[in-house]
Amino acid sequence: MDQNTTRLLNVAERLLERVKQAGADAADVAVATATSKGVDVRLGKVEETESSETESVSLRVFVGKRVASVSGDTRSDLSMLAERAVAMAKVSPPDEYASLADPDRLAKDLIDLDQFDPTEVSPDELRDAALAMEDAARAVPGVTNSGGASAGAGSVSLVLATTTGFRGHRTRTSFSRSVSVVGGEGTRMQRDYDFDSRLHYSDLDAPDAIGLRAGERVVRRLDPGGMPTGRVPVIFDPRVARGLIASLVSAINGAAIARGTSFLKRQMGEQVLPESMTLTDEPTLKRRPGSKPFDGEGVAGEPMTLVENGILKTWLLDTATANELGLQTNGRASRSGAGLSPSATNVILNPGAMSSDELTSDTGTGLYVDEMIGHGANLVTGDYSRGASGFLIENGKLTRPVSEITIAGNLKDMLLSMTAADDLDTRFSVVAPTLRVAQMMIAGR
Repeated sequence: MDQNTTRLLNVAERLLERVKQAGADAADVAVATATSKGVDVRLGKVEETESSETESVSLRVFVGKRVASVSGDTRSDLSMLAERAVAMAKVSPPDEYASLADPDRLAKDLIDLDQFDPTEVSPDELRDAALAMEDAARAVPGVTNSGGASAGAGSVSLVLATTTGFRGHRTRTSFSRSVSVVGGEGTRMQRDYDFDSRLHYSDLDAPDAIGLRAGERVVRRLDPGGMPTGRVPVIFDPRVARGLIASLVSAINGAAIARGTSFLKRQMGEQVLPESMTLTDEPTLKRRPGSKPFDGEGVAGEPMTLVENGILKTWLLDTATANELGLQTNGRASRSGAGLSPSATNVILNPGAMSSDELTSDTGTGLYVDEMIGHGANLVTGDYSRGASGFLIENGKLTRPVSEITIAGNLKDMLLSMTAADDLDTRFSVVAPTLRVAQMMIAGR
């Protein structure tokens, strides 16, 4: 345990002692530090450099069946913070579902998930990477301007302690590079981008490669047209396919089920994906962004199957949500500010048998979407309607770019009609390949 972790643990221990003295029956506390630094450039010049360090604390206390949560920073008066939390709990309405996690479910042996990289990246290195990305993107013929490039590095350390005896800590680093460029002139202008984000510095894509991809993407989008209104197959690029799977994950969040605000609330044990598809949630994968040795309550999360051969198998649950549904937590509690709620870790949709090119060829005529606009997924009804742009598919090939269209459907039907390619990208906490929805309504020009 390093010096910083020891210091955070001491803060947590002091808070737990003070809430006991103030009259709490039980409590848990999370203390976190976050550091970040970054450099932004545009048109070959540095526009901004930033560096920050923050420390925060979130405290949850129980007085009988009453609960309250407060948050602050480590510079706060800890005694006052504890007293305020207990006073708030005493006047809160009873909550029959809220409680600390069962001590038997708490993580015992914390595994190393290889999420920390001690590499120190200097501001000069960040600047040089950002400049190299922008230079590579602007060198692509057809690129006419830059939206800027950035490179950054950061880390987050967290200590969690409970009055039931749990003590855990985890640290995660992050490194990122991104660039945005413009192609064309006047009303023909289009914008696109590329990026990479990793836990380990050595895993990052080279700046030149990121810049080249951004430049090539924007040039492909030049001179977009429309397409006629009608129903066609729609292929979702992995960039937007992740969002489609994220909508499914949100719909099986136990909190939405308990509130009755999910279009899948009555679908447990029913088919929600094609029989060929299985969706898993895996918190213990090494070197992955969503991995956690313990959840926001100290529970050890285990890999689980959310959807097996198309059949919905479980909800995402923390302790309170599980209590409300008459179930047991599956270690998916996530802390955000002073609150807790269920969330996924590393969600992975199994790949299909075809490559993305084969999936396009198999489609014949349709639409390939690589950018979405707005937030048009209604998770209560499943209705889905969003602005989109991408490419027309003709005779099994991507042809001309299209924009200013709307795609619409219902998520239940869309999910059941999907076909997956084999191009998984494991950089993200939601891993989904290129996906084809059999039919969607296109509102064109």
